[in-house]
Amino acid sequence: MKKINIIETRVRSFIEDIQHPKQRKKLNINDLEFQLRKLLDDYDEMDGYSLFYEAIESLQNEGQLTPIHNSQFNGKIPSMPLYYWVNVKVQADKWDRLEMMKLSDRFDFSFYERHPEWQTKEEWRRILNLYAFLQSSQEREIVSLEERSLELFGHENFLLDGISFPDGKGFLARIGVSEEQLKVVKYGEPFVFWMKQGKEIKDVQRVLILENLSFFHTAIQLLEADQLDYDPELIIYGEGTKIERSFSFFFQMFPTKSYLFYYAGDLDAAGYGIITRLIEKYPDCCIQPALKIYRKMLDCMDQRNEQKSSQIQNLKYRDAFIEWFTEDEQEVLRQLWQENKRIPQEVLTIETWRRWI
Repeated sequence: MKKINIIETRVRSFIEDIQHPKQRKKLNINDLEFQLRKLLDDYDEMDGYSLFYEAIESLQNEGQLTPIHNSQFNGKIPSMPLYYWVNVKVQADKWDRLEMMKLSDRFDFSFYERHPEWQTKEEWRRILNLYAFLQSSQEREIVSLEERSLELFGHENFLLDGISFPDGKGFLARIGVSEEQLKVVKYGEPFVFWMKQGKEIKDVQRVLILENLSFFHTAIQLLEADQLDYDPELIIYGEGTKIERSFSFFFQMFPTKSYLFYYAGDLDAAGYGIITRLIEKYPDCCIQPALKIYRKMLDCMDQRNEQKSSQIQNLKYRDAFIEWFTEDEQEVLRQLWQENKRIPQEVLTIETWRRWI
């Protein structure tokens, strides 16, 4: 009896953790059993699969799980469908209206009135923690979003975007509280950079941001040889799309003043999107494509290759990017797009650069 409880308790705990109050979730039975095997060293000795099968059957009879009949099975005896729906969490208890009224001086409960399926024990516990914090928030210090998230909700990533806590980001919206009220700050991610020899932080005026690591190192060599376009005092390794998260870190490190930011990345859909979003997100900064560098890349058309299938081809980003170029250059860029081709930044090497010196 003890062994049955171990298997069934584990399975029920897992199902409860992933159940959602509004939508069904798809479950792979083999993945769940694999996790059980990792947790229980004596899984095979206790005839774990038979107990696992009984636990799934019990949950199915209770309406917690619904088998997906699509001719796919788990390959075991007795067999089970490979996939099940984890059904919507049944909400038996609703919140006490008197308790809600006690907290209404700070919270707007209208969302929960319209959507009673969100009136869960977990959600109420979060609300109580948040209420207690807001009662004394004037005396609290500003901390990082992750630190406050851990303090109030038990996990540092609860309020961040991601698959670990898909409902966390929407919690503040549901209860009508802003991030500012939590007294948090979102720190920019540090980035790798290179300052020209002999220059100090106060000397930085022109900044070159490069998407790829190879050309970042090439550009350092060119800068120290006084052969790099724009002669920047600072070069930043953008690390692909990471620069969109880390760009704000620049203003934590460097003094507040006007800078000239030049960006150069791959000539492809992803590269067009990165610079366009940077310009849109930071309209008060002077950010523009490093046209001199891009023109050198266009001179390497013979090295173009296939566009990555994973990249989203956004016409808005493409058109915003090519507007910076001459009509002849725009025609070439459109040709690249129509051919589903790209020019990677790695075409610019110490050797190829010599043709423009």
